[in-house]
Amino acid sequence: MKATTRRSAGLLPWAFPAMLFLTAVDLVLVNRDLTQQFLHLQSVAETARHPITTVLQRAVSLFLLVASVEQIANHFALKRPLPSFTLLMAFVLYWIGTVGATALFAANPYLSHEYMYSLGLGVACCLVGVADREKLLRRARDALFLLMLAGVLLIPIKTTMVLDIYYTQGLIPGLPRFGGLTAHPVTQGMLAQVALLLLWVMPYERRSINRLAWLLGLGVLFIAQSKTAWIGWAACALVLGAVRYGGEFLRRLGNPRDNSFGIVVCLALIVGVAGLAGWVLIGDAFGAARDFANSRGAVELMTLTGRDRIWIAAIEEWQLNPTFGYGLTIWDSVYRAAIGMPNATHAHNQFLDDLARSGSVGATTLVIYATVLLILAIRGARASGGLSLALFTAVAVRSISEVPLSLMGYGTELFTHLLLVATLAAASAQRQLEPRRAPLRYGVVS
Repeated sequence: MKATTRRSAGLLPWAFPAMLFLTAVDLVLVNRDLTQQFLHLQSVAETARHPITTVLQRAVSLFLLVASVEQIANHFALKRPLPSFTLLMAFVLYWIGTVGATALFAANPYLSHEYMYSLGLGVACCLVGVADREKLLRRARDALFLLMLAGVLLIPIKTTMVLDIYYTQGLIPGLPRFGGLTAHPVTQGMLAQVALLLLWVMPYERRSINRLAWLLGLGVLFIAQSKTAWIGWAACALVLGAVRYGGEFLRRLGNPRDNSFGIVVCLALIVGVAGLAGWVLIGDAFGAARDFANSRGAVELMTLTGRDRIWIAAIEEWQLNPTFGYGLTIWDSVYRAAIGMPNATHAHNQFLDDLARSGSVGATTLVIYATVLLILAIRGARASGGLSLALFTAVAVRSISEVPLSLMGYGTELFTHLLLVATLAAASAQRQLEPRRAPLRYGVVS
């Protein structure tokens, strides 16, 4: 058996559940009250951590370090080829531009060992091959669904820990907002979206479990009431469906022997266009659009719920420190108090966050890194069953209002980021092994 197909010991797949586990335990130990989250965001005081959390964090940090070193050491010991030199160099360059150089040369330099974990984990994920892929994705999938299930089970026991029962800005008045055992309902929505993508390409073997998993994932995605997650899921579903079923759809549509399928599609388009035209002509669509434009919802949509003020602050900070930025501590409690924005824990936009934190150097490396991710996601779409492009779409949509590519420490944001990196690496390795064979489709796994 060739070294490229041999399995390693495999601690890296457990790194993904470990990151989620630490976050969940921390919320349980501090007895988080989701109904008070807005008040907590208005405070610049640092939240006290439970002593057990501190011990667990050290243990998890050590485990992540060991898992990273093991993956890297096994890669060279087994003499495996590099899945993608471009991906590895782009990731390291992005870490240097947004963490390494910033820590040393920014206006406010700051060094910490915590910034090294993302580098080690990222390099390890860049070395994930075909033999490691299934186990890693399976562990990530199971961890996400267990996290959601635990949050749902806590609803009757610790209601305010997982539900914001006073939430009033949702589409359905009076419907509580579900945050589960994550830092925020928006984060829960994003993780539910990723879980559903993994379930789509890697369904459970038993149909009953698979159906329950779909019910759980879609339910959590809905009740999290994150419009960003909803839009992201719709976009990801379209991308994943196009990659997995687009070829068959076009083949059937253009098959003269199966004209019934083409007729059904044409009828569906006609009904859709007719319905839209009827709504415009009869349903006063322009009046509804005018009313929405004057509503609070339109203002929140245009400013992403007031985040434009944070964007302005980020741009002003970049203008003051154009090369290497303010520094890694830009959104800490001291800085937020100084600018009078206690809820600005980051710039709420990936590009602007890197621009303010790491200057033009960081923003440039972000553009390079994002371009490499996009190209590799497209190239590896068929080899990954569409998962690479779907995960990239999820990260891209979230980048508009959040910072999913941040390499500051480890947590739920790094979870999706590294999952994308590992998927791209495995897809590149698959293309190296079978460059001319039929595209790989994920089968049913346990």
